[in-house]
Amino acid sequence: MIRTMLALDGTLIRGALALVLAAEQDISVVAEVDRGDEIQPMLWTKLPDVAVVDLDLIDDGGAGTVGPCPMLVLADRRRVRGLHHVLAGGRTVGVLANDVSPHRVVDGVRRLARGETVVDAELVLAALTATSPLTGRETEILELTAAGATVAEVAGSLGLSPGTVRNHLGRIARKAGARTRVEAVRVAQDAGWI
Repeated sequence: MIRTMLALDGTLIRGALALVLAAEQDISVVAEVDRGDEIQPMLWTKLPDVAVVDLDLIDDGGAGTVGPCPMLVLADRRRVRGLHHVLAGGRTVGVLANDVSPHRVVDGVRRLARGETVVDAELVLAALTATSPLTGRETEILELTAAGATVAEVAGSLGLSPGTVRNHLGRIARKAGARTRVEAVRVAQDAGWI
């Protein structure tokens, strides 16, 4: 029996994956967490054979997570910034995109439990070759926004009108696939654009 821990944000997703894994005769889910700071204590308490972990949770307080078992890291294809740190962390890690079918996750858990490699080559390549789609001006504007500057402050700092800054922020949000400026900043930081 492969004892598995799930560290995924979102009750619905985590619950659905727990049901899929538990339906397999050779896999049991022994723990579920939804915060990065809960990963390491639960790893050492439950001692799973494999942990399925959301990359965003590792970045969110669990960056130093080292546990007694291999980890299957699920990452958003748009936000792979921290992935190279996870891969170089000195532990057995598998990597899949978070939009793969549940059957790929099941297969990944089994393969990691056997000591085999699990890698989404496109995802790893994206992490290693991530380039920013932002122009130089958009990068400047987003960096100032990330530092807490208001639209008026960004405009004054760069000699632009507030309307021009808002237009740039709108384009930045579209390029980042974000709904808000705050989300655009987070996506850009996660992707290494700023």
